[in-house]
Amino acid sequence: MGTVFSFDVRGGEPEAVRAALAAAVAELHVVDEVFSTYRPDSQISRLAQGVLTVDECDPEVAEVLELCAEAERLSDGWFSSTYAGSVDPTGIVKGWSVERAALLLVEAGASGVSVNGGGDVQMYGVPGPHRPWRVGVADPLRPGGLAAVVSAAGVDRLAVATSGSAERGTHIVDPRTGRSAVTDLVAVTVVGPRITWADAWATAAFAMGSREGLAWLESLPDVEALLITAGDEVRCTGGLADRLG
Repeated sequence: MGTVFSFDVRGGEPEAVRAALAAAVAELHVVDEVFSTYRPDSQISRLAQGVLTVDECDPEVAEVLELCAEAERLSDGWFSSTYAGSVDPTGIVKGWSVERAALLLVEAGASGVSVNGGGDVQMYGVPGPHRPWRVGVADPLRPGGLAAVVSAAGVDRLAVATSGSAERGTHIVDPRTGRSAVTDLVAVTVVGPRITWADAWATAAFAMGSREGLAWLESLPDVEALLITAGDEVRCTGGLADRLG
């Protein structure tokens, strides 16, 4: 998937947790082999080429494409699973794979799990007694600085995803034009229960721009967000303050 994954796992029976961690890492490698658009032999590349059908792919391919279709419907087309006319579920695969990896560790009995995939984080439980998970949100206009710190205090699971142009340039596509999104935003951070959706919503909202993106994010249940414009204006959803700390 072209990014780095990190794990912070607390509690649980050591042998069971170690086995689950090994299984999670192995699963991430499989996801890369199946879904990488940079590998001409991956199932998603061969599906795009017309060499394979969805039914001939692993069941996870159909699952991811269904999630993409749901994201496209809920975002009124601002999230898209196609690029240059070919199937490309990249916008949801990373978050989906992070969430799956975290769940493997939770199911193995870990009391606290944080999985970070390229800056998109899924958290479960707590890292210690009376200590919530906390995630720093990088300031896209001030390298090395923080725009906010998100806290998972009071909830059993929380996800934080950021999409923007500060680190990777203009890589987000406007589905209406098929070209790089022209927007007043430099970053959108979405906070919600599941990283699968937080990642997709951050991408869609970035393509929308600050005004439409903020209004749409406000309409989504259990979602809060922080948007930063190229003019250094910070906009956020009404309940975001409750998740900072």
